[in-house]
Amino acid sequence: MGVWMMQGINEKVRAFVIRFCTHKEIQDTDNLFEQKIVNSLFSMQLVMFVEKEFSIQVENDDLEISNFCSIDAITRFISKKLKIER
Repeated sequence: MGVWMMQGINEKVRAFVIRFCTHKEIQDTDNLFEQKIVNSLFSMQLVMFVEKEFSIQVENDDLEISNFCSIDAITRFISKKLKIER
């Protein structure tokens, strides 16, 4: 069950990210910030999306670049917050 839930999370995150970065093909492992695919305003929008879409609270300690640097990282972060096993 966990893998299916993670796949659903990944699809929602991917759809959100793609809405803001239509200029480039994005892989789930691409570092969104290093490759300048997104900017700091996007990171605020991303945190708000994650909180609203998945009904989780992103705490100050969660605001590590490693949690939000790629679609895969965001998926893992959300899964961890929701306590979904792989």
